[in-house]
Amino acid sequence: MLIIIIISIIVTLVVVAPITWIISGTIQKRVSDAKIGSATDRARDIIDDALKTAETKKREALLEAKEESIKTKNELEKETRERRAEVQRYEKRILIKEETLDRKTETVEKRDANITRKEEDLSKQKQQVEELEQKRQQELERISGLTSEQAKEYLLKTVEDEVKHDTAIMIKTLESRAKEEADKKAKEYVVTAIQKCAADHVAETTISVVQLPNDEMKGRIIGREGRNIRTLETLTGVELIIDDTPEAVVLSGFDPIRREVARIALEKLILDGRIHPARIEEMVEKAQKEVEVLIREEGEAATLEVGVHGIHPELVRLLGKMKFRTSYGQNALKHSIEVAQLSGLLAGEIGVDIKMAKRAGLLHDIGKAVDHEMEGSHIQIGVDLCRRYKESAIVINAVESHHGDVEPESLIACIVQAADTISAARPGARRETLETYTNRLKQLEDIANSFKGVEKSFAIQAGREVRILVVPEVVSDTDMILLARDISKQVESELEYPGQIKVNVIRESRAIDYAK
Repeated sequence: MLIIIIISIIVTLVVVAPITWIISGTIQKRVSDAKIGSATDRARDIIDDALKTAETKKREALLEAKEESIKTKNELEKETRERRAEVQRYEKRILIKEETLDRKTETVEKRDANITRKEEDLSKQKQQVEELEQKRQQELERISGLTSEQAKEYLLKTVEDEVKHDTAIMIKTLESRAKEEADKKAKEYVVTAIQKCAADHVAETTISVVQLPNDEMKGRIIGREGRNIRTLETLTGVELIIDDTPEAVVLSGFDPIRREVARIALEKLILDGRIHPARIEEMVEKAQKEVEVLIREEGEAATLEVGVHGIHPELVRLLGKMKFRTSYGQNALKHSIEVAQLSGLLAGEIGVDIKMAKRAGLLHDIGKAVDHEMEGSHIQIGVDLCRRYKESAIVINAVESHHGDVEPESLIACIVQAADTISAARPGARRETLETYTNRLKQLEDIANSFKGVEKSFAIQAGREVRILVVPEVVSDTDMILLARDISKQVESELEYPGQIKVNVIRESRAIDYAK
């Protein structure tokens, strides 16, 4: 039974299952067909919309492309027009330049043709001139009886003589003009002389040497850490030079009074042996008093020696200070005494006031006593001092004019001027080393003898003048002026000397005959 039931169930299932599958397939097919139809409609709608949108986009893209194409075309056309216009402008300029170049070429061709013709004409003329010149030269040689070389030499000689003559006249004119500017020239000469000879005399006139008993004294003068030498230099204003020179100390300074104070103080300290700052100060004070007394004594001695009285005490003291002043080795006080004595002698010869002449001669260089302390020349300082201490107008004018700065107003002023020159020019007055002196004289004569036409030369007046004898047949009167100038220029460039040197060229004319 159970089996039958099971079999019936199985049969039922076998029958029902296909039927059920067929029915469900039919139902599903209908549903699918309905869905497919709906999807197709929707797809068709979507495709239609897409086609419409695509068509719209296509039209828009075509419009934009057309507009861009038109814009690009317009820009290209504009640029093309501009370039075409620029090319046209260039073409016009090129055409103008070509026309100008053609005209210039034509002008140059014409000019070349003219130049060629002119060159041909010039060549012909040159040939004619050469022929004429040759004929003229032959004719001149025939007329003059001289060859061309002889004529050329003669002309050159003539021109040379004329040039020498004109040069000599020009030199004389220039020298006359230079003399009119004497003050300016004198200053230039003084500056030149100072430049040439200052170095030779500065060591001699600015140092004093103090001898030491032994070299150990140098250490004592220097002192511990240099305190002694510093104290001495501070109190005296003089520099102490302590070097390898055996048993000697050099005092250097431009003020001769301070240098003398330092020398006396140092010698006293060496003798005393006690060298320390306090002792140095004491000795410097003593030395200053001694120098002051010495200055007054020397001034009074100078007035007594000359025989001049009534000079203001301050001027007497300044005269004493001149004992320590030198000029090229010549003592200023001794020079002033010499000038006073010479002035008195000259005044006695011509019959003027001897005492006044001596007074003016003694005071003529009084400004040199303080010229290193005050500004101005020693002449101007001396004039100011004489006015301050009530000296007479004659003395003041003699002081002011003794170097020719102003015109002398009296015979006494002229006498003082002459006496000053005599004292300074005296051989040996202005001391220098013998070797330097003799070398300068020899060099002076050698320079003069080196010139053509010089027969002999003599250095005289202590080297302040050179006299030159020339051969009259070789050196003419015109040549003398040039020779003197050339020698003076060479002396200026090669020698060192104080003051100035006079170049004196002498030409002697002789006429010789014999009685038979």
